[in-house]
Amino acid sequence: MSKGKVLVVGSNATRIEIQGGSTGATGQYLNETVVPAMAVIAAGYEVVLATPNGTKPHIDEVSDAAQHFEGDEAAWRRAQAFYANDPSMNQVRTLRSVIEEGLDNYAGVFVPGGQAPVVDLMQDQELGEILRHFHERAKPTALLCHGPIAVVSAMPHAREFRAALIAGAPEKAAEWAKGWQYAGYRMTVFSATEEKVVEDHILHAKMYFNMPDALLSAGGDVTTTSADFEPNVIEDRELITGQNPRSDHPLAARFVAALDRAAAA
Repeated sequence: MSKGKVLVVGSNATRIEIQGGSTGATGQYLNETVVPAMAVIAAGYEVVLATPNGTKPHIDEVSDAAQHFEGDEAAWRRAQAFYANDPSMNQVRTLRSVIEEGLDNYAGVFVPGGQAPVVDLMQDQELGEILRHFHERAKPTALLCHGPIAVVSAMPHAREFRAALIAGAPEKAAEWAKGWQYAGYRMTVFSATEEKVVEDHILHAKMYFNMPDALLSAGGDVTTTSADFEPNVIEDRELITGQNPRSDHPLAARFVAALDRAAAA
């Protein structure tokens, strides 16, 4: 018997804005999506995947590699098979349908990374509604890598906040962020130096803003590691954030523990 349902919120973005007015390919990271989802299922919970438009998230090709599974080829193949075949990853809902069904049915929410959430989820009004529900009820809320930028959607003016960041106006963004539910929360996110590696070697272009500066502008208490791509998870009240792809297993463990504590309360 299931301990309860956990909502996994995916992105539908496949392109991301880059400086100069063009776009680059993007998506969700495979390991960041399936490692926590598989851990949640193994712990006895049911996973429901939902996206803004109800279609399955696009996996960023650069993440579909054994290197993101610590070089473990078998783990990589298991992850591929899980994402391709498991019902939890293929019976995709819209965010609106999940809201209409009733958010009280969900024990926790998780948002994986890859750069895709920077495009749609951070300004998605329905995700904002979902996050406000979980925040108000102190339900476990986990986000990984670029995923933590999605907490911006909970603010009253998320779209204006994002537009100000793209325009290079962080002071204006800070004005739009007033009333943000997660102001003052300790959190982490993909670091500026980690982002530079992606910009230089994968995107071959610069993004309009980096994740720590964006969350700092919003009022978050943001900390990242001094060494790039070292696992880092920060838990503050109901919010659990992981910094980078290698934080997948530690974040999953902290999230499952928080779900179990909430279930036992």
